[in-house]
Amino acid sequence: VQLQASGGGLVQAGGSLRLSCAASGHTFSSYVMGWFRQAPGKEREFVAAISWSFGREYYADSVKGRFTISRDIAKNTVYLQMNSLKPEDTAVYYCAADQKGLTYVINRRTMDYWGKGTLVTVSS
Repeated sequence: VQLQASGGGLVQAGGSLRLSCAASGHTFSSYVMGWFRQAPGKEREFVAAISWSFGREYYADSVKGRFTISRDIAKNTVYLQMNSLKPEDTAVYYCAADQKGLTYVINRRTMDYWGKGTLVTVSS
């Protein structure tokens, strides 16, 4: 499984960004795809996840109502639309994948496959 995240950058507080994660190397119909982030000096944090087949979504409380995860099955790509960005959203964002189901990911807040991160910086 290969995951390639892109779309990070510098944005002012209140602005928007859309991250993309191109997935390859496997058939993802049984996978859960997700986004995590890690801010400087902090532990990695779960952001959002989506089941590939049914499109069921789950969000961390810190981003609920501001971020939207989606997937394009034809393009094998997962997106994270981030609106109303805050300085505390500044972090390296990682795309991830797992086959153990959305319930597992929600409970364990981790995944098996990881891509390289993309940096999001929100200025105040």
